[in-house]
Amino acid sequence: MTTVDIPAGWPATEEQARAVQDELRARVVLDQPGPPPGSGRVTGVDVAYDDERDLVAAAAVVLDAASLDVVAEATAVGRISFPYVPGLLAFREIPTVLAALAALPVPPGLIVCDGYGLAHPRRFGLASHLGVLTGLPTIGVAKNPFTFTYDMPGTPRGASAPLMAGTEEVGRALRTRAGVKPVYVSVGHRVSLDTACAHTLALTPAYRLPETTRRADALCREALQEALGEAPGESVTRHAPTSRYSES
Repeated sequence: MTTVDIPAGWPATEEQARAVQDELRARVVLDQPGPPPGSGRVTGVDVAYDDERDLVAAAAVVLDAASLDVVAEATAVGRISFPYVPGLLAFREIPTVLAALAALPVPPGLIVCDGYGLAHPRRFGLASHLGVLTGLPTIGVAKNPFTFTYDMPGTPRGASAPLMAGTEEVGRALRTRAGVKPVYVSVGHRVSLDTACAHTLALTPAYRLPETTRRADALCREALQEALGEAPGESVTRHAPTSRYSES
């Protein structure tokens, strides 16, 4: 497990963080299709927090895209690098997520974030931020649609509906299980929305959430428990004070 310090010069105020978002947002690449689903590697990243003890744990789990078998995994633990501010959650997570990715023994391929890319009030959620910093193709698959509007997709698996910000499509509500609440897919960097949805379906053969997210979620919780000296199965505080799925 890698231990992470807050990087020198990391934004400390909302104004500084928004300025960084404005600068990096211009570097998002939207005209590439991305790697084809079912080929190469795909990596899930996720984090768990203990705000009271100022700790965040990140996990990166690499899967073979064809078999969904685990190829490699890595974790990192560090100090929480930014206060909780809706719309700026990436600044709490990215230093530790980057450390987990750097600790992987193999290239990660496509990165799947448990959160948002363009489906973000400033069109620059965690998936876009991470993609620009790493240069890797990234997508966001979230549990909730943030503040955006959509029509409920049809009930079959694979049905989708545009996620709209006014007249702009920022993502899609995608049904990964027949008759089960959809997930909300958005482009991060260097991937088209069609490809992002196809990857999401390929990663959800049995459950609503992608296997990348499920496995990274379990691993980051274990890493946080280990850092806190807790026995496996003990509860940890995650994404406090409120859920990241509606505000990342």
